[in-house]
Amino acid sequence: GLGLRGVAKRIEDAMARLPLRPEEGYRIAGQKEEMDASSRSLILALVLSIFLVYLVMASQFESLLHPLLIMATIPLAFVGVMAVLLLFSIPFSILVFIGVIMLAGIVVNNAIVWVDYTNQLRERNLGLEEAVERSGIVRMRPILITTFTTLFGLLPLALGLGAGAELQQPMAVTVMAGLA
Repeated sequence: GLGLRGVAKRIEDAMARLPLRPEEGYRIAGQKEEMDASSRSLILALVLSIFLVYLVMASQFESLLHPLLIMATIPLAFVGVMAVLLLFSIPFSILVFIGVIMLAGIVVNNAIVWVDYTNQLRERNLGLEEAVERSGIVRMRPILITTFTTLFGLLPLALGLGAGAELQQPMAVTVMAGLA
């Protein structure tokens, strides 16, 4: 009932209790090393993608503040992810991490749609509050349509329907939880 990380932790705990001489040592190799390398690569990919997206948005919006506002939506999605992972006892795996990266892209895209239209309305001399409100009214429908389409598209994977779906189930649940 344990994943690779849980088994490796138990082995490390047991090995730490053994009385070893100074010339003796141990290391857990094989799949554990591969998992650690994959985790480091995914963390680097996430950090690099967030940085590059920030740079592209900063140049597009010609502002350093608007991309930060858009990036502030990413942690809000993680609230749902963490709640669902804890609720259903889903371990944080490579597939969950890939789902987090996908989720970050979807959430940023939705925020870009809203902020970009708000900026267009501001250029038409609307006040900030009125521009945000009108942008929300006009852009919320496409954002919700995209969100619901993604949710319903991932539903068969999240339910584990079809051959091999159980392998990608944690990724689907992660994206759905963050969007919801």
